[in-house]
Amino acid sequence: EGMNCMNKDHGCAHICRETPKGGVACECRPGFELAKNQKDCKLTCNYGNGGCQHTCDDTDTGPVCGCHQKYALHSDGRTCIEKDEAAIESSEYNATSVADVDKRVKRRLLMETCAVNNGGCDRTCKDTATGVRCSCPVGFTLQPDGKTCKDIDECLVNNGGCDHFCRNTVGSFECSCQKGYKLLTDERTCQDIDECSFERTCDHTCINYPGSFECLCHKGYTLYGLTHCGDIDECSISNGSCDYGCLNTMGSYECVCPPGRKLHWNKKDCVEMVKCLPNAKPAPKAQLVCSKTGGIESCFLSCPSNTLFVPDSENSYTLSCGVPIQQGKAQQKRNATLPSCADSLAPPIKQKARFKIKDAKCHLRPRSKEKTKDSGKQAGQFPCTDNCQVTFVNLKCDSSKKKRRGRKSPSKEVSHITAEFEVEMKSEEVSDTCNIDCVRKRMEQKLQTAIKTLRKSINKQQFYIQFSGTEYEVAQKPAKATEGHEGCSTGQVLQDGKCVTCSTGTFYSGEHNQCIPCSPGTYQDTEGQLTCEPCPSNDGQGVAGARNVSECGGKFNLIIKELGQCSPGQYSLDGFKPCRVCPLGTYQPEPGRTLCFPCGGGLVTKYEGAVSFQDCETKVHCSPGHYYNSTTHRCIRCPVGTYQPEFGQNYCITCPGNTSTDFDGSTNVTHCKNQHCGGELGDYTGYIESPNYPGDYPANVECIWNINPPPKRRILIVVPEIFLPIEDECGDVLVMRKSASPTSITTYETCQTYERPIAFTSRSRKLWIQFKSNEGNSGKGFQVPYVTYDEDYQQLIEDIVRDGRLYASENHQEILKDKKLIKALFDVLAHPQNYFKYTAQESKEMFPRSFIKLLRSKVSRFLRPYK
Repeated sequence: EGMNCMNKDHGCAHICRETPKGGVACECRPGFELAKNQKDCKLTCNYGNGGCQHTCDDTDTGPVCGCHQKYALHSDGRTCIEKDEAAIESSEYNATSVADVDKRVKRRLLMETCAVNNGGCDRTCKDTATGVRCSCPVGFTLQPDGKTCKDIDECLVNNGGCDHFCRNTVGSFECSCQKGYKLLTDERTCQDIDECSFERTCDHTCINYPGSFECLCHKGYTLYGLTHCGDIDECSISNGSCDYGCLNTMGSYECVCPPGRKLHWNKKDCVEMVKCLPNAKPAPKAQLVCSKTGGIESCFLSCPSNTLFVPDSENSYTLSCGVPIQQGKAQQKRNATLPSCADSLAPPIKQKARFKIKDAKCHLRPRSKEKTKDSGKQAGQFPCTDNCQVTFVNLKCDSSKKKRRGRKSPSKEVSHITAEFEVEMKSEEVSDTCNIDCVRKRMEQKLQTAIKTLRKSINKQQFYIQFSGTEYEVAQKPAKATEGHEGCSTGQVLQDGKCVTCSTGTFYSGEHNQCIPCSPGTYQDTEGQLTCEPCPSNDGQGVAGARNVSECGGKFNLIIKELGQCSPGQYSLDGFKPCRVCPLGTYQPEPGRTLCFPCGGGLVTKYEGAVSFQDCETKVHCSPGHYYNSTTHRCIRCPVGTYQPEFGQNYCITCPGNTSTDFDGSTNVTHCKNQHCGGELGDYTGYIESPNYPGDYPANVECIWNINPPPKRRILIVVPEIFLPIEDECGDVLVMRKSASPTSITTYETCQTYERPIAFTSRSRKLWIQFKSNEGNSGKGFQVPYVTYDEDYQQLIEDIVRDGRLYASENHQEILKDKKLIKALFDVLAHPQNYFKYTAQESKEMFPRSFIKLLRSKVSRFLRPYK
């Protein structure tokens, strides 16, 4: 009981059958009887006349041969010879003449016939005029005695025609392939398995190699469990090398500074907040220019610096232009160009307004060239007598569908624009006749007048924003929106059929509909922007395509080019040369820094200019899996969920994503395992998967899955392979039964590794599946697919999966391991009508002939009663 025919220790001499109660029963081939031990098979007279030439009688010890009258039994116990021959053989054997032997041979030839003992032939016997003629089937060769057939070892000649491995079998041979290859249906050729073509092979990027594959992760992620990618917690690695605080984000991280300090250009150190640049030229200001021509109000907003374009969704965006005097949290994140110290820092005048545009969507698109030509004479020549410079503008455009009342009224697009304006107070405008309050009132009135004109221009769709010489419409009517811009949203261009956001160091030109590198003297550190920012010292020098201020033009760029950043082990006030060497007791692993990190705990370094904590002379030397505590001067084991692969470090790295380790003191990211029980449970097909598969599963985990098929459907399960180490006395177990009750009907239970596949039907309509691991050894685990099929096919499915020929050859075993073939088989089992999706040619190309032959015989036998 509990044994199955897949276990090679079943002990049956000929045929093994599985019993309905679970267990095995042995059977014998025709002509043999089962021995008393219920395993061995003994010969009977029904098989080849028991080997006898004349008569055969069955006895307890086996067949006993006898002879007709005038014949006696030969000493071999099977052959019959004439009695006088027997006498000669026994008494005068040594003196037998050659003539007597010839006589005997002739007589024997005359009496030899295929009807008796198959003429003595091993296989095929044919009666001819000169006696019997023996022959052998394909795969065997006739031996010199003319009777015996010997198996031909086809593998000896040209490896049997096999690409990789050849295994000789009785009367035939079998080809097989190296791991990572599959045998094609010609049963000779091996082809690389493209694992990257399967679903769920890698979380991020998959690279196929001959016989194998490799998974790679995006920047900021690391590989675990062979195929999975988890976010790296950079903040756990020496606080991300941040001077103050570190904030981990998905795929990246940010250094943060305390109030009153801001991030240095190296994005790691904190420096004193500088409110203005003493020698910088004032940054070009935004201008709101409104005018009336021919009774039509038009407004232009030009944005020469400090612009930020954020597409919130398909039909909404936010746009800011300039720097607010009192920066909010949203603006602090962005390194805006600092104002010059000549600029006013008095409280600004603020106004907020809300506008509505009917039948238009919030799409920031370039203004059509025809319109620009029409207004070209006036564009840029609007009078700017009313001091139309604004310090800061923040626009938010949002489209939403509003239903009108009444059943037949169609829904209309309505776009809302919310605008915030800030105008700075200029102290030089204060005079004897108009004090500061008077100036403020005047400017407020001017701004209100401008907003009124702006409202009219927006209603007539005559409001444009200018970036890098291109004018954009803030919102467009649906008809306009389709003019050649269906592809990508603003800030993106079409590349290889995909929309790609313009990278840092470039800006999106609506006029050319392409990403253009920033010109020398400008930079852009944000993706998908409509203009580049002027450099702090804007003299037009430097490199094109600058991605941040440190790559900027002018003197700044010359400093970097000529002097360069401070090397690791050095620091300076601004991170650039001339640099100082890190003093004893401190170290700095990165270039361009403004400080060195202390070893802590009064530790000194071996020398000045140290570049790592490993240069600190610690009291003890910590091995991998530990970190040095500078307070207690001890090595502490890395806690659960962290690891450290190096010697002598003062931190442990947090496991990626949602993974953890089984124990403390881990030394490698491979010890980080996902605890989540995998799988997808569908009504027709699905799979279950051990946690962290195909990496090793974690310790002390328990998974429970319930498969509950729709009415009148049964479950077929394929276990392609399963890896559970047996060394820990069945500590890790996979069990499938009807319910959680230990006494319910069990379909499958194992705590071992089986690399040979097995398919079986569930013994109950529902399945409760449990996987448990202990804290001992771990293994790769399993990924087990299943399909539910119509219960009318129960007899056919069971007939197929219980047939030993399904597993007899390695070719057939590989079918049950091939994800694409299993998917095709399950597709047909779940939905039989899908059988017609596959042509006969496709089936031949997918499955070996022997497998199709096996299925065809089963199906035709199953359908015969209905013909």
